[in-house]
Amino acid sequence: MRLILLGPPGSGKGTQAQRLVQRYGIVQLSTGEMLRAAVAAQTPVGLKAKDVMASGGLVPDDVVIGIISDRIDQPDASNGFILDGFPRTVPQAEALDELLKKKHLKLDAVIELRVNESALLERVETRVAQMRERGEEVRVDDTPEVLTRRLASYRALTEPLIHYYSERRKLLTVDGMMTIESVTGEIDRILAAIGAVEAKAAKKADAAKRTAKAAKKAARPAAAKASRPAGKAAKKAAKASGKGAKTTKKAPKPAAKRAKKGAKKTARKAATGSRARATAKARKAAKKVMKKRAKA
Repeated sequence: MRLILLGPPGSGKGTQAQRLVQRYGIVQLSTGEMLRAAVAAQTPVGLKAKDVMASGGLVPDDVVIGIISDRIDQPDASNGFILDGFPRTVPQAEALDELLKKKHLKLDAVIELRVNESALLERVETRVAQMRERGEEVRVDDTPEVLTRRLASYRALTEPLIHYYSERRKLLTVDGMMTIESVTGEIDRILAAIGAVEAKAAKKADAAKRTAKAAKKAARPAAAKASRPAGKAAKKAAKASGKGAKTTKKAPKPAAKRAKKGAKKTARKAATGSRARATAKARKAAKKVMKKRAKA
């Protein structure tokens, strides 16, 4: 999970970032901390930043991007990260997009904690007044005057990011004026919804794949069953046809046999008749001869 938290000073970004770290096992990447760590480690990018910071200047965007690039390559960032305090400008956001694209990574969401500036100023004034009543020391950067300047800077530099990420459909807005628990709950709900949409799409694609596979599997036996009866019917028809042909072939055989038998019988009768007639004639001729002899 890769996230960016946006919001003006006092909106509660730091508090919510820590809760997200604990809940999702991701790391919080603060540009200030990353710069100090890079300088301490004396990395090539850290040494560049060191010279700039020593002179009191602002660290160039390319140096900051280089530090972020080194940091997200570390093993503890493999599960994801939250960028807090970066990007601050649209050019930084564009540079970050290019970096993530090169690493084949993408942002899951940009969460904006939207607050009422007047209410923020009232909160600070109330807190400062209570601290003074208790005799506590008030931090120099925790006064209504400083907050007013920081809010003006946020509107001028960082607020355009809201439009930048909104156009890219990455922006998710949460009411930062709610209680800390309510803000946490709303962020969790939004992140769960993002996950649910992705899971639902994957599940739907997987279900469609399984359905197609099952349909294909079911079609094979059905086709086989359909072809078997057809095959059997064809075989039966062929067999019947064969039998019919044999019957047709055999049909003239008995008739011919009978005719032949009749002819033989007729021939026998004729032969018998001829022999009988010949015998009768011979007997008759013999009688005549006997009569002639007797007279002589």
